[in-house]
Amino acid sequence: MAQDSSHAGSAAGPHRVVVIVDENSNPFELGCATEVFGLRRPEIGRDLYDFRLCASEPRTLMRDGFFTLTGVAGLDAVDAADTVIVPNRPDVEVRRRPAVLDAVRRAHRRGARLVGFCSGAFTLAEAGVLDGRRATAHWQWADAFRARFPAVRLEEDVLFVDDGDILTAAGSAAALDLGLHIVRRDHGAEVANAVSRRLVFAAHRDGGQRQFVERPVPDIPDESLAPVLAWAQERLDAPLTVAGLAARAAVSPATLHRRFRAQLGTTPLAWLTAERLTLACRLIERGESRLDVVAHRSGLGTATNLRAVMRRATGLSPSQYRHRFGPSPQKTPRNKTLSSASDTTEKHAAG
Repeated sequence: MAQDSSHAGSAAGPHRVVVIVDENSNPFELGCATEVFGLRRPEIGRDLYDFRLCASEPRTLMRDGFFTLTGVAGLDAVDAADTVIVPNRPDVEVRRRPAVLDAVRRAHRRGARLVGFCSGAFTLAEAGVLDGRRATAHWQWADAFRARFPAVRLEEDVLFVDDGDILTAAGSAAALDLGLHIVRRDHGAEVANAVSRRLVFAAHRDGGQRQFVERPVPDIPDESLAPVLAWAQERLDAPLTVAGLAARAAVSPATLHRRFRAQLGTTPLAWLTAERLTLACRLIERGESRLDVVAHRSGLGTATNLRAVMRRATGLSPSQYRHRFGPSPQKTPRNKTLSSASDTTEKHAAG
């Protein structure tokens, strides 16, 4: 999916994110949105987003009457938003307020990015903006969603779906995964990693991973993948293989596959490729322009493979990624004078 630079903010100010809060909204997802998009970022040195809450009523009773939200903007705030996060609530059979649905439709018509966490997909579908589009929702509501909105292409066993200008996340924790994915889309892997470190949350779980795993907490502590993952992350430039990872974990390759599926919802090779791509992106963001060096240090091998993996995962070539997320022209990267023919070759290949 190509990354749209219009979502990264402009000279007019940071990208505007507005969360619509409606009756019986879930506090957890609201908290996720606030943590990812609403906090100041002194560790980064700039604010990434202009964040606001809004509601159709002056007082909004949150889920199960936990608390009442007051003092937020009215729904007219949606009309100035670049990204709109729609309400999600556990009583999915209850119709959304017409004023809320109208605000979502207006935002969609003018090209704002729409985001739904957990049952937020119901709000988007009820507004009519998901017909013919890909989306996901919490697995426990998959049958109800499919029966009510058959025109939507529901992907029920993934963490989140990025369908360009409409993005949806599954269960509650997947809201953080999608939030970090959006930050990565808007600002690059280096910034997303800084945000994830502050959250003390995994920097990247691919949206295609399963919503739930067979054994979320290992029965036997020493079956945790953490030691072998940490070992591999320190050696991404080495010729790591699934067999090598299995040997390090003192298990067979088949057992390693089962543990990756059970604990991470992905395969060892897919995990390894994603980690290497993240490292490659960070190297480019830090100013490394020699593609052969990026490919070697990240373990992706060759510039050709780097291009293929990056374009498949981000929709961008390395030169396009560098243009968007690399050092600004005012900052001279340490290796600027070392730009080689590989960069020129990459540009021709990307074109």
